[in-house]
Amino acid sequence: FFFKQKTAYEIKECDWSSDVCSSDLSTGFNRLISFRRLLGLFAFFYVVLHFATYAALDLGLAWDHVLEDIAKRPYITVGFTALLLLIPLAATSAHRLQRALGRNWGKLHRLVYAIAILGVIHFWWQVKRDISEPLLYAFLLTVLLGVRIHHAWALRRERAA
Repeated sequence: FFFKQKTAYEIKECDWSSDVCSSDLSTGFNRLISFRRLLGLFAFFYVVLHFATYAALDLGLAWDHVLEDIAKRPYITVGFTALLLLIPLAATSAHRLQRALGRNWGKLHRLVYAIAILGVIHFWWQVKRDISEPLLYAFLLTVLLGVRIHHAWALRRERAA
């Protein structure tokens, strides 16, 4: 199976991956806060499914072609980088590992911001014609990151006072 065009299933997966990573960044939404770990793990498994679909349907699990594509196509390189960065986040999501890592756990999990940005870039570069949907995701991510930065600054000011 060597399809040149992205399947509709893969494009929808990319949409969902961006949605989930972006919603995981949200702050101030108390209901979502309690589901952060679940959303993060869902994002990880969805991105793994997205990659597996690409590797199986587009390249027939020909790993030499997969590695060649990762090196050759920038949008795949960016998406694969995001997948690799998600692995330690998923691996350290258990409470026991959170306690074992201490403050380093929080530092490690700040990678989610870079991963979300990489996800939007991956989607944007993948789309050939109508960039309105990736633009929407970029806007939503910018808003969510802005809210997060504002929240962090407010906490810092509150602690300093």
